[in-house]
Amino acid sequence: MARHLITSALPYINGIKHLGNMVGSMLPADVYSRYLRQRGHDVLYICATDEHGTPAELAAKEQGLPVDVFCAQAHDAQKAVYDGFALAFDYFGRSSSTQNVEITQHFARRLNENGFIEERAIRQVYSPADGRFLPDRYVEGTCPHCGYDKARGDQCENCTRVLDPTDLINPRSAISGSTDLEVRETKHLFLLQSKLQHEVEAWVSRHEADWPQLASSIARKWLNEGLHDRAITRDLDWGVPVPADTWPELAAEGKVFYVWFDAPIEYIGATKEWADQDPENRDWKAWWYEADDTVRYTEFMAKDNVPFHTVMFPATELGVREPWKKVDFVKAFNWLTYYGGKFSTSQKRGVFTDQALDILPADYWRYFLIANAPESDDSSFTWEHFTATVNKDLADTLGNFVNRVLSFSRKRFGDDVPAGGEPGEAEARLGEEIARLLAEYEEHMEALQFRKAAAALRALWSAGNSYLEEKAPWLEIKTDKDGAALTLRTAMNLIHLYAVVSEPFIPATTAAMRQAFSLADDTATWVSADEAKALASVPAGTPFTVPPVLFAKLTDEDLATYKERFGGETAA
Repeated sequence: MARHLITSALPYINGIKHLGNMVGSMLPADVYSRYLRQRGHDVLYICATDEHGTPAELAAKEQGLPVDVFCAQAHDAQKAVYDGFALAFDYFGRSSSTQNVEITQHFARRLNENGFIEERAIRQVYSPADGRFLPDRYVEGTCPHCGYDKARGDQCENCTRVLDPTDLINPRSAISGSTDLEVRETKHLFLLQSKLQHEVEAWVSRHEADWPQLASSIARKWLNEGLHDRAITRDLDWGVPVPADTWPELAAEGKVFYVWFDAPIEYIGATKEWADQDPENRDWKAWWYEADDTVRYTEFMAKDNVPFHTVMFPATELGVREPWKKVDFVKAFNWLTYYGGKFSTSQKRGVFTDQALDILPADYWRYFLIANAPESDDSSFTWEHFTATVNKDLADTLGNFVNRVLSFSRKRFGDDVPAGGEPGEAEARLGEEIARLLAEYEEHMEALQFRKAAAALRALWSAGNSYLEEKAPWLEIKTDKDGAALTLRTAMNLIHLYAVVSEPFIPATTAAMRQAFSLADDTATWVSADEAKALASVPAGTPFTVPPVLFAKLTDEDLATYKERFGGETAA
């Protein structure tokens, strides 16, 4: 089986993330990782908190904490939420790790040796009120391209255009709010992306046909506009230090690397963090170095992260002139909006992941978000849509099927799976339909088409309900007890099949479904086409229990409560 390396865009350290961040990177990566593991692949799923740059310093300042203390606490808080969502990372690291420092500095030295880094004197924004140079994210103002008045000095959150602080209209300090800004000269390191343009173009050309259009179009747009040399150091107190053995003057001035230089390298750094926990059994370089023929690497991210992963990081990897693994497939997502407006961590707008878990268990959110993932275009979160999806798909189609089958069987046949007669024409038709829908589900999962995969999974659940309505065991038992027993046994086998194949979407629920059957050796990780047709994995006589209600239906009162707490619409 293939070896799959999977990463999701590193969440910023400056606060708990919102649902848009969850569905735009980490959750689909988890669903895909779980699916691949079930199919027998060797999978390594890596993520980490992105702890450097202005967001970390500003958030620490707001809380009155040293930045290293703030980052340690924030990392633990974020990890607790991701554990609550059942994200099965193989390792969740920190970009402030010593491993990332070492590898980032190694990359910088190699780029310098190969002629792709240059020290330049530049004019940079200085704030007399703050007594310091202001790195890009410390400057806010109006975007010159779209007019968004809260654009940052590195990138406009609204139109995603990459900016320099001096591009902003009416700039102000993000620290003090002062508009008394000056431009002074200072020295920084530049990555000479212009010298790597043709190499990056050739690399993108070999891959873009396989990527989603969203990812390939963003990469091509950057390349068509031409790659510009970019400063990769900043004047900050917190970050990966410029190595003194190579740039002693800049190191003495306390320069650190730009967060977007070291953050993608943390994918490698976090893998080394993982390996260092068990060095005798884990080889981090086997996943990253000379691994083009042995590893398939898939990245998950929202569209604002695409340029850095399809152009800037590949340029860095190409420039070091070492055989580091580069991404094979970029799964990019559009925005999940909140009633048509943007979720925003900085403006605290929308539902945040910790709040979501306070309201309902993770599987409610996991299913809804993946079933409505913003793949082809933006999708909108509304409480009306959420409650309708939970009630129809989870509570009625799946939950009610499980409950009524097991409850009715216990009532009429006791605590063991009933035997009944031999499968007939209805069961044969059902088996063929389940095998067909399972193949469709697998096809969409292999293609990383999550909305389509969710629709196929929902169709699998619906097929069980159709079979139950057709056979109507509550009527059948009046005239054909063995026939009713067969119907219920077949339905129980469907429940077990659903528990296996639905695990990537709703892992906690499927665990409860599998535990309902006291099978002596339940080691199934997937269901073959023949097994789907036979529906015989839970034999007659198997003891079972009726689990608690899997999904509670949400009421109009629930809907009103959610809208009152979070608002039924959002500001433009």
